[in-house]
Amino acid sequence: MSAKLDRRHFVAAGSAALAMPFVARSAAAQGASQGTWPSRQIRMICSYPAGGQTDLLARAYGEFISKQIGKTVVVENKPGASGAIGTAEVARAEPDGHTILCSISTTYIMNRVVMKNPGYDMDKDLTLVSVIPGAGLLLVANPKTGVKTLEDFVAFARKSGKVNFGTYSAGSSPHMTINELNKQYGLNIEPVHYRGEAPMWTGMLEGTLDAAMGSYTAAQSVLQSDRGTVFAVHSKKVDAIPNVKTLPEQGATSKFFTVSGFSGWAVPKATPQPVVDRLAELCVAANNDPKVKEVLATFVLEPAIGFKETNALYQRELPIWIESAQSLGLEPA
Repeated sequence: MSAKLDRRHFVAAGSAALAMPFVARSAAAQGASQGTWPSRQIRMICSYPAGGQTDLLARAYGEFISKQIGKTVVVENKPGASGAIGTAEVARAEPDGHTILCSISTTYIMNRVVMKNPGYDMDKDLTLVSVIPGAGLLLVANPKTGVKTLEDFVAFARKSGKVNFGTYSAGSSPHMTINELNKQYGLNIEPVHYRGEAPMWTGMLEGTLDAAMGSYTAAQSVLQSDRGTVFAVHSKKVDAIPNVKTLPEQGATSKFFTVSGFSGWAVPKATPQPVVDRLAELCVAANNDPKVKEVLATFVLEPAIGFKETNALYQRELPIWIESAQSLGLEPA
């Protein structure tokens, strides 16, 4: 698969629907700001497939929020185009707190660089509510490669000439990692983009990939069946595998290997601040819920953080992501 993005992958995301009339949107926002939130069922759109980390976080936090507000929170999976399809739908929704997005850094940051028209503008159309800082993503090699460290992987890639490497979407952290490793070591690693982690790890199970990168828990199907060997983690150590070193600890020098990335929630931009604050408070409060704790522990994740902390993290990591993304040299689709 070419490293150049295929324009057809993103046609759906770039198809804009007619915007809601301004008067209707203003009335909805005014009603929410006057303390009527929530007045009906809430839609939480997860922009990645069912069964993955983002989906399970959406369902655990959504269930907690539902119990607290006395309204049903329905999680809908709208995957595709690196999260852009579901995100564009939320961006066009009424700004009244009844439509919430659950997605990842790729959607919130990367799509602005790798897509010419993702169907939304992060700065103009969405407000980040609360995020969960990223965990240490695993770099896993096919056992047939004999790779056990980053040094081994570099040597294997140089000897092979070309290595295919699975990612869970174009513009994702794994995609960026491939690019940075190619630059530093003069390699020719070819990204193979999937529509989420679950299908990516299936590709590894089937033996079609030389390597892949993703979360600790989602990788267990590969690791427990001896179909993969962890040779590094991205920027954070993983407690369950303390002997596996981070990329910087093994000599990788890119600034991108210092960012954590994140998963989290956003709402349409004009959503009243009191509703945004309440949603952020609910996300933080959910950290103490037994089911939420279980999901966080399963994926070795930190708890969700508040609105101010969320936007501070976003502003801190944004320029690093943008700089790395621009160095990909991809033509926006």
